[in-house]
Amino acid sequence: MPTFREVQYYLAGLWLLIRMDARGFQYLDISDRGMLRSFWAILWSLPAIGISWLWWQQAYLTAMPPETSTGMAFFFRLTLVEAASWLAPLILAGVLLMIFRFGDKFEAIVVVVNWLGLPTSYLNSLLIALLAFVPGSSGLAAILWLALMMAIIFSLARILRMICGTHPLFVGALTLILLIPTMLLTDFLQRFLGVYPPG
Repeated sequence: MPTFREVQYYLAGLWLLIRMDARGFQYLDISDRGMLRSFWAILWSLPAIGISWLWWQQAYLTAMPPETSTGMAFFFRLTLVEAASWLAPLILAGVLLMIFRFGDKFEAIVVVVNWLGLPTSYLNSLLIALLAFVPGSSGLAAILWLALMMAIIFSLARILRMICGTHPLFVGALTLILLIPTMLLTDFLQRFLGVYPPG
């Protein structure tokens, strides 16, 4: 498992790439081993993911009849949703890369997407904390969520441009492939697995 110092190093590399500084690649391990190690970002994100799950459980119970209870099965289903929403976009991106003969870029893209998911998870948990502890903050949280989504799109597009070169249509399509399926799949699976608040 990467140490905290290594994680800081990887995030520094992402920041350089967002700034269109190619030195960022020197901070990232984009080998096959580095690609596999980048999935440790999921474990590093667990505290933030846990906060979102607890908030989601509370929202679910609030919308359900008073006698409703949730157990480990509820969180197991959320785990399935999280795993699918993390992996499915990478698989779709891999297919797109092979179709357009950018397959050699797959490892680098997996690495940056996984490590970019780490700060995204914690920023998302901060917005959830805002909703949970500040009454009447739903409007502000919605604006901040929109700003966060725009920042993610902007950052990811710039990083992908550094990896794939100046192919704006391809970079745009790849950015959408990495973001849109996550939202659609998460919503579908939450409803399918019965962990979506009714109403």
